[in-house]
Amino acid sequence: MPVGKRFKIACIGAGNVGATVAQYCLDMQLGDVVLFDIVDGLPQGKALDLTQAGPVRGYSCVATGTNDYRDIAGSNICVVTAGLPRKPGMSRDDLVEKNGTIVAEICENILRYAPESVVIFVTNPLDVMAYLALKKLGYPPRKVVGMAGTLDSARLRSFVAGELGVSMKNVDTMVLGSHGDEMVPLPAYTTVSGVPVTQLLPEDKIEAIVERTRKGGGEIVALLKTGSAYYAPAASVARMVQCILNDERQILPCSAFLTGQYGLKDVFVGVPVRLGEGGVEEIIELDLTSAQMEALHNSAAAVREGIQSLKNLGLL
Repeated sequence: MPVGKRFKIACIGAGNVGATVAQYCLDMQLGDVVLFDIVDGLPQGKALDLTQAGPVRGYSCVATGTNDYRDIAGSNICVVTAGLPRKPGMSRDDLVEKNGTIVAEICENILRYAPESVVIFVTNPLDVMAYLALKKLGYPPRKVVGMAGTLDSARLRSFVAGELGVSMKNVDTMVLGSHGDEMVPLPAYTTVSGVPVTQLLPEDKIEAIVERTRKGGGEIVALLKTGSAYYAPAASVARMVQCILNDERQILPCSAFLTGQYGLKDVFVGVPVRLGEGGVEEIIELDLTSAQMEALHNSAAAVREGIQSLKNLGLL
C-alpha cells in the first residue's frame, strides 16, 4: 500500500455486481472505494451503507458515492460493471450494441480522469467489451484485463468439490476461452490436493460438470428471472484487485489481449496470466492438446464475431 495513503478503487456501476465488488474490496481492506453510477442517489446511498458497515466488519476504508466522473480521479484501479444485465433467453452477445455504447462513454471518462489506472472489465459480453475499451483507451494491453476465467474456474471448483464432497480450498483448476458458452474448461489441469480429477471421477461425471460450468451463468439467470449472478463475479473481481494492488504476481485465468500466444492475436480471450502491479505482467502458454487448442480458437472466433458487430455498429 502506498506510504501515507490508501489505494483508491473506482467501481463504475453501482448495481448488484459493482456494489458487491465495493463491499468485498472494503471487507478485504484493499483501499477506499468510489462507487459511480448515473442514477442519482443510488451510489451515494450504497456507499454510505457500506461505510457504516465498517465498524462492525472491522475495516477502516471508506466508500464514497457519486454521479460525477471527476471523483474517480487518482484511482489505481477502475472496475467497470456498468451495463445491462442478461435476462432469461438472452445471450451475452445480445448486449453488444447497448453495452458497447455505455462502455465507449465510460472509457472517455476514464481516459480523462483516471488515465493511470488499471482497468478490469466485467460488463458483458466481457471479452468484446474489453477489446472495445483497449481501442478506446489506447492503453498498453497489460492495463486492460477482463474478469472471466477467475469466475468460471471458481464455478468449476465449486462443482468438483460438491461432487466429491471435499473442501473447495483443495480444488485447483483452469478455464480458458471466452466468457461464454464457448469457454474451455480443462479437466487435465483440475486437481484435488494435487490429485488429477480424472483419477477421482468417471469421464461422464467430469463432462457433466464441464457442461454445467459452461452454462453456469445462464443457470443463475434462469433461477433469478430478473437478473444475473453477482456474488461470485464480484468475489472474482476483488481477488484480481487484490493481486494487482498487492503486486502478488499470482497466476489467474483472465481475459487478456493476445499478440500471438496460442496462435491468436488482436483478440481478448481467457488465458492464464500473471497479475501484478502493472496489470497483466505475463501470459502463460499451457501445453494444450490439439482438441483443446481447437476449442480455444473456436472460442476466440466467437469473440471476433462480437468485435465485428461493434465495427458494423460504428463503435469501432
